[in-house]
Amino acid sequence: MASVRHRVSCSDRPGAHHGGYRRGAGGMTGLEAVAVFGSSKTAPGSAPWSAAEKVGRSLAEAGLAVITGGYSGTMEAVSRGASEAGGHVIGVTAPAVFPHRSGANPYVAEEIQAPDLAERIGTMLRLAAGAVALPGSIGTATELLLAWNINFIRRRNHLGGPLPTVAVGSAWREVVAALIESVGAEPGDVHLVNKEEVAVTWLLDQLDIHRTKTSFL
Repeated sequence: MASVRHRVSCSDRPGAHHGGYRRGAGGMTGLEAVAVFGSSKTAPGSAPWSAAEKVGRSLAEAGLAVITGGYSGTMEAVSRGASEAGGHVIGVTAPAVFPHRSGANPYVAEEIQAPDLAERIGTMLRLAAGAVALPGSIGTATELLLAWNINFIRRRNHLGGPLPTVAVGSAWREVVAALIESVGAEPGDVHLVNKEEVAVTWLLDQLDIHRTKTSFL
């Protein structure tokens, strides 16, 4: 568990008026970072909690910083796994949007407070070199769709490399299929898998990170 938390607002961040931290750099540390999205309602001790914790641990063991929305559920599980593996954990919270929440979970080492949901998600993705969507609801869907749209815009307009994005579970497979069929969204900008360990392996490959050890094996 992180013993010291560094807290800033989005407007306090270095270079905030010029896009914030360097793209893909994990906050204060400068480490390459991965954003992980998921439900705030995931219960401690449940199978989804355990899987999310393993995702955080595996990313940290690969030398990556981890970014989440900073609160409870999947966000806390991922944060715990990463923190206990010695990783740097960034939580992008939104106190004005969620005044009933008690603050960032205890595993967050660096808290960035966003003024609204749009800035919260935008900050997470600006800091990220890759993204993982674990099972969740409408909030997780919003985060996944923005990552998808960023990839589409970068590819269409030749604006740098992609943001490797992977979604775990049958629900996201159905969402992606529906959008491709109904509104003409293009496939390929979101990678779909059924298991968390496959998501981590794929993402590390996309980021060209090779490990000799993984917690999933």
